[in-house]
Amino acid sequence: MTYLSRVREKRRCKAKTMQDQQKHHRAAHFAAIESHTVQLGTHQCHYLACGPESGPLVFFVHGWPELARSWRHQLPVFGGLGFRAIAPDMRGYGNSSVYNEHSDYAQEAVVGDLCALQDMLGGAPAVWVGHDWGSPSVWSLAGHHPERCVGVASLCVPYASLERGLDQCLAYVDRSLYPEDTFPAGQWEYMRFYEENFATATAQFAANSKNVVKLLFRKGDPAGFGKQTGTAFTRINQGWFGEAQSAPEMSLDSDVVTEEDIAVYSESLERNGWFGPDSYYMNHARNAEYASTAVNGGRLSMPVLFIAAQYDYTCETITSTLAEPMREECDDLTEAVIYSGHWMAQEKPAEVNGALIQWLGSESGEFWPKGS
Repeated sequence: MTYLSRVREKRRCKAKTMQDQQKHHRAAHFAAIESHTVQLGTHQCHYLACGPESGPLVFFVHGWPELARSWRHQLPVFGGLGFRAIAPDMRGYGNSSVYNEHSDYAQEAVVGDLCALQDMLGGAPAVWVGHDWGSPSVWSLAGHHPERCVGVASLCVPYASLERGLDQCLAYVDRSLYPEDTFPAGQWEYMRFYEENFATATAQFAANSKNVVKLLFRKGDPAGFGKQTGTAFTRINQGWFGEAQSAPEMSLDSDVVTEEDIAVYSESLERNGWFGPDSYYMNHARNAEYASTAVNGGRLSMPVLFIAAQYDYTCETITSTLAEPMREECDDLTEAVIYSGHWMAQEKPAEVNGALIQWLGSESGEFWPKGS
């Protein structure tokens, strides 16, 4: 068979696989969401699960300041397709263990939790999907434990960026938008504020957790494209809320969350506190050192999917060069763009699910549940 014939055959097989998976997706039922709490050594892990226990593992890893609940639109779909879909509350969140040192929230510790959970669930190689701080976690896992990965997908945060520390990201700041003399860390100024004023930042959030989550969980705004984002002003304003010491009252954005979602998020943050969630921002040097020990020099050979958010103006990859290192260091990269803000799994769940399913069908068809 000639090279051209092999290419054509591969494309034909991919097209057939995608058609089959789309057919299964349309026929899928929505699996019930289960709640589990397990002990992984000294770490307590709460996770949500959907789908048959024998199904191929797909892990969904949330970020700041979320919960496993953030994947409520993905779990029933993938469980209904026959996968065993798993979403843990990350350390510091929900009903998982809370720790008292910043170093407890470094990526090496977080990856250890994920590997332990995978082992407890049978240890089979899995697909890993991350968002926000969950993205550095799945990227770090892929870099250090490629044998555990069938594929890796990330929403908003590209590979070879935040998991390597904040300094890694600064070279890709758009200086025409964020002049260095005013915004040394560009749109990432808020991360520097955590490092310099951790107690203040945490206290401002804790003053009214419910208002914070209502303020954060909002859909993307096309009008902000190409403009400076609010996170760039955090150090200038001495906090997220300017002169105010707590988040202002805002109406609910029902295109992203419900009143029940807000209540669950805020209850968890009030119960556990903000130290854990905010400490993820306090480990840039540790994370960079950990990333330097990744196997294969950090190069990823497994299938990778990156989904960019058109209206995410902090983790901005549409016009900036932030995603360029990822394109150089991934052997099998697929990219997609969804017209949403940062919280795309909650704002545009159908589009996110569709992108994940199409990618899995075309790149990892052999991983698809048998008989689904």
